[in-house]
Amino acid sequence: MTAPITLITGGSRGLGAAMALALARDGHDLLITYRDQAGAAQAVVAQIQALGRRAQALALDVTASSFGLFVQQVRDTLHAWGAPALDGLINNAGAGVHVPFAETTPAQFDALLAMHLRGPFFLTQALLPLLATGDRTGACILNISSGLTRFSLPGYAAYAAMKGAVEVLSRYQAKELAARGIRVNTLAPGAIATDFGDGAVRDNAELNRFVASVTALGRVGEADDIGGAAATLMRPGAGWITGQRMEASGGMFL
Repeated sequence: MTAPITLITGGSRGLGAAMALALARDGHDLLITYRDQAGAAQAVVAQIQALGRRAQALALDVTASSFGLFVQQVRDTLHAWGAPALDGLINNAGAGVHVPFAETTPAQFDALLAMHLRGPFFLTQALLPLLATGDRTGACILNISSGLTRFSLPGYAAYAAMKGAVEVLSRYQAKELAARGIRVNTLAPGAIATDFGDGAVRDNAELNRFVASVTALGRVGEADDIGGAAATLMRPGAGWITGQRMEASGGMFL
């Protein structure tokens, strides 16, 4: 039996790298993408290979106007691996902008729209021919959202609005792709100690203490917490879960 193959966008660092390693430990072979950090991506590939799994890093700008060349690269990799299709797709790539609603510029809004909504929408559409289909054998799509769609913190209006749209998109994808046997879910991380947002949660001690104080489990999340949650949703045992939003925040702002 061949190993499942999962593609993770933005897999060179942070949550994407953690998800890739968690899936490798679960027996997946991985395709990860990076925008400009080729060295970091290759380091993740090496870690995956050290776990005994196959891995390949591909350059991708999720804000591109088309994805034809990238899809061909994915198809070529699958062919080289003797695999018929992708078993998983995790739309993770992205960046945040912390700016008050009243000061958000059209340029900032459009950049977030292209990165967090338009990109995953049309990339997933372009990859549909490569996603496994069939009852109990269809691919799993996981769209990464944010706890900020449930609770509100000043400065994240535009970012959270995009992620809210991603959650609606996930439900529509789950409905429309079910006939192909493809299931779609959303994973919404809380505040995590990574380099996201210039590493604020990780490096700002005051912010770190605040996040811990409003989190039921009493600490800031780590990248591995999200990696494990993603791996759980991608397992065959989760095959009856689709169209759902899972929040992995340690109980933030309950």
